[in-house]
Amino acid sequence: MKRPLPRLCLMLGLQFLDRGMTLTELSHRVDISLANLSVLKNNRAKAIRYSTLVAICDALDCQPGDLFRVE
Repeated sequence: MKRPLPRLCLMLGLQFLDRGMTLTELSHRVDISLANLSVLKNNRAKAIRYSTLVAICDALDCQPGDLFRVE
């Protein structure tokens, strides 16, 4: 029987909420549409560009490892 692959989850909601930031504010800081940021936040994205990840980390003052967890 085939085991399901682990799922990499983006913990974006926790990061911006911990900083007292709204999704709209993060969208403006990162220059990503609110719709695309929502897709990332709700773990519906199939991929994330390196430049987007760096921009999010810069805006949230965090490291990529702070944003992801494996389920």
